[in-house]
Amino acid sequence: METRGRSLVKAVVWNVIGLISMTVVGFVATGSFSAGGLMAGINTALGFTTYLIYERVWAGIRWGRHHA
Repeated sequence: METRGRSLVKAVVWNVIGLISMTVVGFVATGSFSAGGLMAGINTALGFTTYLIYERVWAGIRWGRHHA
């Protein structure tokens, strides 16, 4: 089982990667770093929240785990 701290760090790192890539995609789509950054920020906030919840739910599911 993963700790909450590990899940949190994984979510933060993943969302930093997503924030950077979405800013670039937003800039390409709109021609504006402001608009691209706003889109990326909203996406990151939603993605962070849903990913963290997803990780915690799966951390509690025993299916598919091997017990040593």
